[in-house]
Amino acid sequence: MRHPPGMSTMNISLPESLKAFVDEQVAGGGYGTSSEYVRELIRHDQARKALRAMLLDGAASPPTEPVDDRLFEALRQRVRRGG
Repeated sequence: MRHPPGMSTMNISLPESLKAFVDEQVAGGGYGTSSEYVRELIRHDQARKALRAMLLDGAASPPTEPVDDRLFEALRQRVRRGG
């Protein structure tokens, strides 16, 4: 089986119960193959880790000005002006 350029092959072993679950997800979840399903899971995990890193960076950053109604009104005005 030939893969598109830039794609590699990875073989994984699953217990029958997990394989059955993957097969169900493929059949009912709009995935063409189990590979598409696994790629989607990996992308979600990457996004989750990136979000966690951003949240930790934000938590470790120094405090800024408190958010109040003036800030939100200024943002609304900026959006209304288109920039």
